[in-house]
Amino acid sequence: MSHPDLTTGIERLVLGEGDKATEVAALPPKKNTVLVSHGRPPWYGEDGQRICDAFVIGVAGGSASGKTHVARQLVKKLGSIPTVIILSQDSFYRYHTPEELALAHANLLDFDHPDALDMPMFAACLADLKACKQSNIPIYSFAEHQRLQETKYLYGATIIIAEGIMALVDPALRALYDLKVFVQADSDLMLARRIKRDVTERGRTVDGVLDQYLRFVKPSYDNFVRPTAAHADIIVPGSNNDVAIALICTHIRQQFQDRANRFRAKIAIPHLYVPPKSRSGTSSPECKLEDLDLICLPQTPQIQGILTILRDRTTDRQDFYFFADRLATLLAERSLEFLPFVSKTVSTPMGVDYHGQEPDLQYLCGVTILRSGGALERGFRRVINNAPVGSLLIQTEHETGDPLLLQAKLPDFVRQRHIAEKAWVYLLDGQIGTAAAAFMAIRVLLDHGVQEDRIIFAAFLIARTGGISVLRKAFPKVRIVCAAVDDRISEGWIEGGAKPGESNRTKVWLIQPGMGQIGDRYYL
Repeated sequence: MSHPDLTTGIERLVLGEGDKATEVAALPPKKNTVLVSHGRPPWYGEDGQRICDAFVIGVAGGSASGKTHVARQLVKKLGSIPTVIILSQDSFYRYHTPEELALAHANLLDFDHPDALDMPMFAACLADLKACKQSNIPIYSFAEHQRLQETKYLYGATIIIAEGIMALVDPALRALYDLKVFVQADSDLMLARRIKRDVTERGRTVDGVLDQYLRFVKPSYDNFVRPTAAHADIIVPGSNNDVAIALICTHIRQQFQDRANRFRAKIAIPHLYVPPKSRSGTSSPECKLEDLDLICLPQTPQIQGILTILRDRTTDRQDFYFFADRLATLLAERSLEFLPFVSKTVSTPMGVDYHGQEPDLQYLCGVTILRSGGALERGFRRVINNAPVGSLLIQTEHETGDPLLLQAKLPDFVRQRHIAEKAWVYLLDGQIGTAAAAFMAIRVLLDHGVQEDRIIFAAFLIARTGGISVLRKAFPKVRIVCAAVDDRISEGWIEGGAKPGESNRTKVWLIQPGMGQIGDRYYL
């Protein structure tokens, strides 16, 4: 067997947490690596549809040719590019029968043949990641020579580096690559590297390494691997390859720049868009509230009283905390009306049958958009008991003002697409102004398979002249429940958030009269 002696799983490193992911010396020995640096920018347009795929690089070459080194050097040189995934073909070895396991433990099973890999699964997972969807990568145990039952969840890649000796063998895989790289090294150099690695790192004998090399590795390279160099866009030497890597990185940066979206600038000027048609079938240059199809709480004296307290800048934190929870509870209760219910008959303590209703659903969860969405979480939990709650961390990029997806911690059943299709999801956010964060949050759920008409978005405030009209046109089936609708949104600036030596002002869009920074007022 020529596959590496790796542990199971996929390593995930985040800049700012421990060692820097962009330093090659800090990378773990595991080949499958997710490197998160600056957050994922929008991959969709103002119509809500995907406008660009992840950029996929296939890196092939002989065993010990230097493929992994090239992949990690690319990561190091692309330090400013967000969310890079190194995906190794070693995760996709087939499930083995008991007979095959016996051969594997006796070092008699050929892991260097294309048939040893589950190429259709490799292509399917890579196609999902390229299409900006979630994927569940199989986990292969090299100690047990077997694919495990559990999988590894991956989502949000901007650049995917698919690395392996057979990375260019399958036509279905080659069709997914935006750039195909073949790492070429002299056979004597590859053999010398294998002997040194296997003897020093894996405790093998020189005779054992040579027997394996002559029986499996060399024939595989000659028959399957080396011919795939003809499919490569660029041939990279297995050593002294700094110039080739620099050229590849220049090409990738240009591709990444060409895909820049500048999303928020498009939806922050909603007067350029024709609002949705009203129920009468006519349209107007002025965005009317009834045209937006929002569910707004009745403006009773109670609601107006709570809103008055929350809008008051002199309200102390404890009062703000208490009344925000009350308003969130009312929003959650109102939102229950949009869940499916079926008839149910129960027997009362008096022994009389009562014909009532019960929710007709199997999966229900909440997802907060951090951090102002956290102000609605307690109210959600009070109304819907025992439902899991996940979170999305979406922040503003300093230079462009675009939303950046920094982290997605979603409930387990949302991470599995066949279950997510049956799930109902409450999205929770403090307000919808330009709607940039709302766009990204809804798009994330759709990428995971959640149905648009099963998303309920709850927010305290919505700006009528903000991006809500664009959001409603893009996702008309999403139900949006709010406590109030404010008329104005204006541009402003806040201090902080820039890099050293740069301007410390960040452009923001503020709802007026609004509630201020809801997350800060709730948590600080």
